[in-house]
Amino acid sequence: MTEQRNVKAFRLGPNGSEVGQIGIGTWAWGDRLVWGYGRGYTDSDLRTAFEISVNRGIQLFDTAELYGFGRSERLLGEFIRAAGARDRVAIATKFAPYPWRLRRNSVVRALLGSLKRLGMEQVELYQIHAPSPLMSLEEMMDGLADCVELGLTRAVGVSNFGPERMRRAYEALARRGVPLASNQVEYSLIERGPERNGLLDLCRELDVTLIAYSPLGMGLLTGKYSAEKPPAGARGRRYPRRLLLNLEPLLERMRAIGAAHGGKTPAQVALNWVIAKGALPIPGAKNARQADENAGAIGWALTGEEVAALDAAADHIQPVN
Repeated sequence: MTEQRNVKAFRLGPNGSEVGQIGIGTWAWGDRLVWGYGRGYTDSDLRTAFEISVNRGIQLFDTAELYGFGRSERLLGEFIRAAGARDRVAIATKFAPYPWRLRRNSVVRALLGSLKRLGMEQVELYQIHAPSPLMSLEEMMDGLADCVELGLTRAVGVSNFGPERMRRAYEALARRGVPLASNQVEYSLIERGPERNGLLDLCRELDVTLIAYSPLGMGLLTGKYSAEKPPAGARGRRYPRRLLLNLEPLLERMRAIGAAHGGKTPAQVALNWVIAKGALPIPGAKNARQADENAGAIGWALTGEEVAALDAAADHIQPVN
């Protein structure tokens, strides 16, 4: 079992910005295929979610050039300017390892494109979205280091890197005098791979922040889905019926623990569990209700016994991947 950690605020690398205990992931801001952008929620809903999140003290907003093919970045930039919130937010975005991107200057050019869509001169964190089958890891890390030296980003990270690749990335950046700030991977009560493969422990060893995407299991840990009522579309196809059938005992434990903390929801318990594990969760927020619920995951803490009870309940669920 991974030990519980008491974290007041996460930092983007050893010398980077403090960004609080929770961030917001903006995958759904413009994504039609997985999230149904434009059907169940509008740009106005997203803007409200952004404003509520900022007003509740959330600083980190994570986007990517892939999200909505640039629309997520453009919307985020528009919302920041409209709210006059640039000095209150930390922006992270990502490089897409397209097969035609083979050289380190591709990383710099991609970040310049992201900055243009965001309407900014610099981001707090620039990440490689996933390993590339064609561009070498060392070439990508040199590209990230170039971005730091050019003042285009304050910190750099990776995403979807396992322990071996992350250590190589850390060492390649260290040769350029640049720290690896973060590794963004899927991590939740129903996807505990970072605990099992040693990645979470390695992040602690190297002082790398583990950023947890899909910390609510793409909605399964909110309690609103079941085997009889699965998520729609691509999300429903991703999660097998056996997982949904086995989920209810865990959700019951989450509801009981939430009640003991003054009526916290299953989603808030799930996010607080990620924080207790020493990882920074970045749930999505498509509307005002979700933004408020996300913010309610901070300002309190699960006990060690509660974390252990959630671990035990989740142990009975087979991993998604």
